[in-house]
Amino acid sequence: MKFQNLKRLKTQECDKNNGDFLQTKDIVAAFENLLPVVHRTPLNESATFNEMAGTRLYFKMENLQRTGSFKIRGALNKITNLTGDARKNGVIAASAGNHAQGVAFSATKQGLKAKIYMPEKTPLAKVLATKAYGAEVVLTGESFQEAYEAAVLDQQITGATFIHPFDDYEVMAGQGTIALEMIQQCADLDTVVIPVGGGGLIAGMACLLKNYDPKIRVIGVQSEGAPAAYNRFKGMGNSQLEHVSGIADGILVKETGQLTFPLISKYVDDVVTVSDEDIATAIIYMLEREKMFVEGAGAAAFAAVLSGKAGVSGKHVGIVVSGGNADLDKISHFKRLATAGKKKHRVVSL
Repeated sequence: MKFQNLKRLKTQECDKNNGDFLQTKDIVAAFENLLPVVHRTPLNESATFNEMAGTRLYFKMENLQRTGSFKIRGALNKITNLTGDARKNGVIAASAGNHAQGVAFSATKQGLKAKIYMPEKTPLAKVLATKAYGAEVVLTGESFQEAYEAAVLDQQITGATFIHPFDDYEVMAGQGTIALEMIQQCADLDTVVIPVGGGGLIAGMACLLKNYDPKIRVIGVQSEGAPAAYNRFKGMGNSQLEHVSGIADGILVKETGQLTFPLISKYVDDVVTVSDEDIATAIIYMLEREKMFVEGAGAAAFAAVLSGKAGVSGKHVGIVVSGGNADLDKISHFKRLATAGKKKHRVVSL
């Protein structure tokens, strides 16, 4: 039955009148589009973590992806689909990290010019990495929002194509290819836990997963310091945040996408939040047991499972490790937070 479901995804038509502007066939097309370039990242199991969780956990290791995160999938799918005038003036983006590197790599691969606006306080390592992938980097403003506004202004003047980090259907389709790989690697997944910032990753993945098997539970995870999607999903609190904070830089977004949220609302079963202590605990466990140093956003989904906040009850639980572009200088800070996290929650000490 599930094999037939997988074949059906290639031709499935959705009702755009009901807001289904992202279709599973778009994700399958993106998968075929990306196949020659992106890595098919492993879906790893750990006997230690299985014992801790009391179930089988499958880690989708996008920290091992080219450029160090899943972001290359959406950026490359968007850029390879550009035609005519959309290619002529190159591409432009705003990012403080992984999206910048994904756009830079993808544009260079396609022979296009790329200009990336980044906040002035962006770590030098991320600036140098973005330049190394072939992009022109402009440092401006104190925050992502200021860099974003500068990029939009430049785009209006130059006519370059703006590559949004999440609120774009072709970007979402690219991110959704992770789900397609996961069900190919483990057809028995009954729950998938996914980090959430602007929502592009979970929107694309949830669309694919629910159309493949509606019984699969999809759980989103946000940082307690940036709960815009959580607030909106639960119908409580503020969904347009003035300030965000936390160690999971990649998901510290002030507002969920206008295109992503309807898909989240339709396909996602629950959204939960985790603390910095939860995330740091997951980071340290991954480092100690799996010898993987993942970034805060990359550890968020595992943090939700470890802390019990995801409430997973399935027998085969997928966890998306979204990126590994972590700052080595922060290890001691993560260790201190992890110590506090282990004391506060039921996580056992290994």
